[in-house]
Amino acid sequence: MGKLSVFIFVLFLAALAVFAIHNKELTTVTIPFDGVYELPKIALILLSSAAGALAMLLIFAVRDTRKFIDNLQFQKKQKRDIKVQELYSKALNSILAHKEDLAREALGEILAEEPDHVDALLRLGDVYSSEEDYQKANTYYQKARTVNPRNLETLFALEKLLEKSGRWTEALKYVEDILEVDEDNLSAMYRKRGLLEKQAKWDDLVYLQKAILKHEHSEKDRKREHQNLIGYKYEYGRDSLENNQLEKAKKAFKTVLRLDKDFTPATLGIAEVMLREGESEEAVNLLEKTYETTSSTIVLARLEDLLISLGEPSRIIRVYKSGISKRPNDLTIRFFLAKLFYRLEMIDDALETLSGMESAGLPYPELHQLMGSLYMRRNQPAKAVDEYKKVVEIRKSLRLAYCCKQCGFNAEEWSGRCPGCGSWDTYQFNLDGACSTVSTGLPA
Repeated sequence: MGKLSVFIFVLFLAALAVFAIHNKELTTVTIPFDGVYELPKIALILLSSAAGALAMLLIFAVRDTRKFIDNLQFQKKQKRDIKVQELYSKALNSILAHKEDLAREALGEILAEEPDHVDALLRLGDVYSSEEDYQKANTYYQKARTVNPRNLETLFALEKLLEKSGRWTEALKYVEDILEVDEDNLSAMYRKRGLLEKQAKWDDLVYLQKAILKHEHSEKDRKREHQNLIGYKYEYGRDSLENNQLEKAKKAFKTVLRLDKDFTPATLGIAEVMLREGESEEAVNLLEKTYETTSSTIVLARLEDLLISLGEPSRIIRVYKSGISKRPNDLTIRFFLAKLFYRLEMIDDALETLSGMESAGLPYPELHQLMGSLYMRRNQPAKAVDEYKKVVEIRKSLRLAYCCKQCGFNAEEWSGRCPGCGSWDTYQFNLDGACSTVSTGLPA
């Protein structure tokens, strides 16, 4: 007991003594259901004080007992939390080391301590998902969702799992749940975009892409997503064209060209719509005009095919010769003209067009291939062999391959969108391995 407490207690006893000297009479106290007692006033005071002290003692005893129990529980929880954290770290390290059995064991111990440990449930789901045991993965993800239905990590995990198992419609529902929790979540929008692409829902994609563009922050990201918006509008037009919805297709392609006047696939799309509507002359004029403004060899090749199919090869020859007169140093146009002459079996004209091109600096292996084919047609096998020897890779035909200038993907058929990197309007003719210098991890 401290000195102050002793001092207060002494003062209290002194006060009682003074009170007792001046109050010697008795006081009557009635206790319900018990009786009537006469007590000195000092005795009544002492009894009351003792009762109050006892009550306070009980209160403090209960409080201290409760604190003791809470402290024991806190210490126990601390020990359990430390154990769980150590087990969780062990599980993560095991996952990183691809020791799935050790990871499962550690995560199982965590769940034995805390059955509602969301992170442990998610990591177990990840382990089984990586092993393609989608049923068990889904079981643990669903348990995590039961613990916290609005946890975004859980919803993303479920969406990814269903996407991996090819259940795109169900995966889309989880993305919608994420956007319900956080309507501005760009990651969820990207996931939704991927799912809509797989289902070829181009109309919905255009609407979604506008929302993505609105939520992008940096100028670089907005520029990239603007190009994606143009691409999806093109895909909507292409899909409409495939389904013979010509008005929708034409409207979509024109919208694309308003956004990007040099978007070649949209121009080719409009030309195809015109052909299906029986407006072949309008289609030819469109391609000619586009080639004049863009000098696109892709457009030129389509124009060549179209005019030959219409029985007007002389017209495409005029286009080539006009291009050569305007750009006499553009050896690519001369090569395409020679290839056209070969296609039309105008062998002498083809040889005359090609003469001197190698010395002029055209490095295409395709040039030697074409020269070899021409010499074979003229029954000059020795010269043909000399030309073929100069070709790095001899193809069976003079059909030029395409490649993506973005990622280097090679293809035999033209496409408005590269299947390698997903970019639009990136195909070009793969002359002299034009895309071989592109450094990517994609297959060529």
